[in-house]
Amino acid sequence: MATLVFKVAGWHLGEIHNPDIRKSMMIAAPHTSNWDIILARAAFYLMGVPVRFTVKKEWTDNWALGWLVKAIGGLAVDRSRNNSLVDGMVKLFNEHDELVILITPEGTRAYQPRWRKGYYFAALGAQVPIRLGYLDYKKKEAGIGEAVWPTGDYEADEAKIKAFYRNVTGRFPEKGVR
Repeated sequence: MATLVFKVAGWHLGEIHNPDIRKSMMIAAPHTSNWDIILARAAFYLMGVPVRFTVKKEWTDNWALGWLVKAIGGLAVDRSRNNSLVDGMVKLFNEHDELVILITPEGTRAYQPRWRKGYYFAALGAQVPIRLGYLDYKKKEAGIGEAVWPTGDYEADEAKIKAFYRNVTGRFPEKGVR
């Protein structure tokens, strides 16, 4: 199915840096369109990267849709006791030998100058790298840039990450990383 999606849409895979990393926080940016999830899921299947994403526990427990949410990569996080999502992600990393959690730090498909920081602190707490997944609509290319290991200096690390994404064109470029 992923091959068909890429072929019909005219997309191809670009570089895939650090393919040997099996535990990481994967950023997907720029996130400017609802089409991003379809192309990103297809790309990660083709790359052989088993990305997962966090969802409320209620989504995976749902009798009608829970199986589908789990099948496409949903990882249940229990928020009923006001647990921290960052702590929940660190716990998930500690429970798995191989885990790649996909995050869109912009948190919206609109331009967002300030990203949510949870992905960073989860990676820092779990001592895993942040990998830079991308969809470049101008080149019709999907890939993964060099991994960034969080140093604890959020501003410096975020500047490095955003510098990478400034060269990637989202479906709606005006909503991308500046």
